[in-house]
Amino acid sequence: MARSRKQKHIPQRTCVACRTKRPKRELIRVVRTPDGSAVVDETGKQGGRGAYLCPSRECWQKALSGAMLNKALRVSLTEEAKARLSDYAASF
Repeated sequence: MARSRKQKHIPQRTCVACRTKRPKRELIRVVRTPDGSAVVDETGKQGGRGAYLCPSRECWQKALSGAMLNKALRVSLTEEAKARLSDYAASF
């Protein structure tokens, strides 16, 4: 009798803007830094409180214009931090 191979667990995360569940590797992680700012975590392994966003300009605009990202990261983002994240989103 052949054994069925157990499928590898794929972690799921939810986009804070559109609330869509996707595999972790398909989303982009934003991390709150100790100084209260936010940076994009390219590796997905940086320490700190994180929030996930789809790689679409619409989700990033929605998250940055409202309080979604602030609430998820539990911080009030400065205009400078929002501008940096907006510049990153412009590359999509």
